[in-house]
Amino acid sequence: MAEILYRVGRFAAHRRWAVMGGWLVALVIGLITFVLFSGAISSAISIPDTPTSKVTDQLASEFESTSGGSGSVVFETTNGSAFTDPQKAAVADLLESIGQVEGVTGVTDPFATQAQLEKSATELSEGRKQLEQGQSALEDGEKQLDQAQQQLDQQREQAGDAGAEQLEAAQEEIDRGRAELQAQRTQVEQQTAALEAGTQVGQLSSGFRFVSDDASAAVGTVSFSLPNAEVPDETKTEIADVIDDNAIDGVNSLLSQEISQTAPSILGPGEIVGVVIAAIVLVVMLGTLVGAALPLVSALLGVGVATLAAMSFSGLVDFQSVTPVLGVMLGLAVGIDYSLFILNRHRNQLKQGMDLHESIGLANGTSGNAVVFAGATVIVALLALNVTGIPFLGLMGTVAAGAVLVAILVATTFTPALLSLVGVRILRKKERADANASTPVMGTDSTMSTRTSVLTLIAGIAVLAVIALPALNMRLGLPDGASQPEDSPGYQAYQVQEEKFGEGFNGPLLVVANLPKPVEEAALTAEQAAIGQAVFDEGDVSAVVPISASKDRSAIAFQVLPEGGPNSESTADLVHNLRELTPRTSDGGTATLGVAGNASANIDVSQKLSDALPIYLVLVVGLSLLILILVFRSILVPLTATLGFVLSLLAAFGGITAIFQEGWLSGLFGVHDPAPILSFLPIIQTGILFGLAMDYQLFLVSGMREAYAHGAPARVAVLRGFRAGRSVVTAAAIIMISVFAGFIFSHDTTIKPIGFGLAFGVLLDAFVVRMLLIPAAMHLLGDKAWWLPKWMDRIIPDIDVEGAKLERAHSAPPQETETQVTH
Repeated sequence: MAEILYRVGRFAAHRRWAVMGGWLVALVIGLITFVLFSGAISSAISIPDTPTSKVTDQLASEFESTSGGSGSVVFETTNGSAFTDPQKAAVADLLESIGQVEGVTGVTDPFATQAQLEKSATELSEGRKQLEQGQSALEDGEKQLDQAQQQLDQQREQAGDAGAEQLEAAQEEIDRGRAELQAQRTQVEQQTAALEAGTQVGQLSSGFRFVSDDASAAVGTVSFSLPNAEVPDETKTEIADVIDDNAIDGVNSLLSQEISQTAPSILGPGEIVGVVIAAIVLVVMLGTLVGAALPLVSALLGVGVATLAAMSFSGLVDFQSVTPVLGVMLGLAVGIDYSLFILNRHRNQLKQGMDLHESIGLANGTSGNAVVFAGATVIVALLALNVTGIPFLGLMGTVAAGAVLVAILVATTFTPALLSLVGVRILRKKERADANASTPVMGTDSTMSTRTSVLTLIAGIAVLAVIALPALNMRLGLPDGASQPEDSPGYQAYQVQEEKFGEGFNGPLLVVANLPKPVEEAALTAEQAAIGQAVFDEGDVSAVVPISASKDRSAIAFQVLPEGGPNSESTADLVHNLRELTPRTSDGGTATLGVAGNASANIDVSQKLSDALPIYLVLVVGLSLLILILVFRSILVPLTATLGFVLSLLAAFGGITAIFQEGWLSGLFGVHDPAPILSFLPIIQTGILFGLAMDYQLFLVSGMREAYAHGAPARVAVLRGFRAGRSVVTAAAIIMISVFAGFIFSHDTTIKPIGFGLAFGVLLDAFVVRMLLIPAAMHLLGDKAWWLPKWMDRIIPDIDVEGAKLERAHSAPPQETETQVTH
């Protein structure tokens, strides 16, 4: 591979315009395919074959008008007073206008609906009075018939046989009266049973309101023809425009998260700041604007090509909104770093007087070879996300892996072409003047202090362990309206609903009761009352509202308002309890319950991701051991590297939990409402940090191995290798941290914790684990660090990651101690 990359580097240097032109053509083709074939991306997260998705599918196939999604428009008076009649009329007109938007199937006027609910309650009360009056009349009629019967019996005794025929006619009249009264009583009993069931349903539903108790807030419902995850941004934007164009005096009109949340922008101000910081680091390290610009140009080109290519498939594959953002995030970070590694090797060779094109080829064959291997490690870790069986996560890993692959290709082709174009201007003037005068400085035979190594190891592990402690309480979830930016309509709508209608109003559950047999239409209300009462009795429920029955009336759907919010532990417990509940039907049978809705879906997604994390972690750890054994031909070096990765990963989890869930330093990071950790973040972070940790391990420890292989004592080799790689690894880590940290200040709540997690994870792994713990552990292990069983030594191939054979073949001059290993 090193020889091939050497030739590629020289070819790119000689044919620089063709190579750069080829990449520009690739960028243009990506732009064209993006315009022609790209589709909508969604902020909703779903996983097939979960309990929620099965209930959702049942609702779509068996129920009328329940397959589409819905959102809310929350209205609140600005002065906290009750709505006036003109304001109510304006709200109705506004909702009617929203109903005309393409993709909207209907709207609910909150005032008309609430009035209807109150009217129904009044009618039930009036019906109860009428039934009570009817029962009283029946009792009076029965008393009158009893008196008539007594009189008739007395007459029969007095008359004997003489008036029997006449008395018989009177008896028949009394019997007919009793039969009529019995029929009326049966009818009243049926009406009473229906009334009791209706009253019970009304009581169960009483906690659900469309207008708040103080009449200062109201919620209108907007129904869509498509599920929420598939509603296009154009529809949401048009609804927002209707609200902006129809402002109501004295009323705030707020869209819920389901309508207001659109796909985040791929690049924002925070991300640009991260790139600017990376540029400053490059200028400080390289000393020239030309040198600093080159890795940035290469990275931006790679990100452009990878992102446009990936988004061209968004019309064929369902893209989650964070997917392209993750590709950009990772593509920028590794793109800059990989280009920097090759550029830095090239600069050092030029300073020693090497020919320009030969230096480019050799830098590409040595540092470029390490870049390919390190990048391949990241790609494998990302592609391994597909083994979790979670489609959106696998796609996310595939897109990110594609971004890393493009970054590798750009670094090993476009970067050499640019290096050829800028020539010796990659060096500062003084470096150019001293190019042939520098004398290589060989490493000294000094070593670390054993006492310092022990203290460093103990202190480093202790610090990471303490930082990791909050991770013991980590809870997984998905963002709700409370995690949106405070100035967003979604957040404000969430707060109004929570304050005026209760926490559960923001996370209603859809519960489907599957009956043992279809129910008669006349008995439907009684069935709804029986099952609804069983659901309510589970606790942590504020309202149970029947919404519809299936076409064959073999299943009944309810909307259940929990006491807690969508991300509360009580709601999660309620979902699990309802799924295990088998309520008795009105005729003594047993029903089974299924639960759907956004809160339920979030619980299922989080559970499935939580279950997949240990499997993925074992896979990644096993992979890291195998790769490092191949690279370093050692057993203990891979073990220390992997243990270090696990420590930094757990510490990163602890930092994320402390800030985003527990609320520590929340103001600094813009976390106004701490909540459970983004459910797919641990898996994503594990894959990416694993790849980056192995990169830094390779860049530092390969220098130690090379020094040891050339005869240096084991502990001397540790210090030589560390000094050789520390400067470029420091710069590379700072650049990567800067790029990732730029995403912390994104307005999108799914991107913010990912940016922090990756930035904090790289910080801990690069500067605590790789720079402190690994050198200390290697010093303490001494010669044992490079022990390998003889049988394994015979079967393991010799992977020349650093391209040492290529370097010897081309008689490259020796490198200075600080740059002997360019990583």
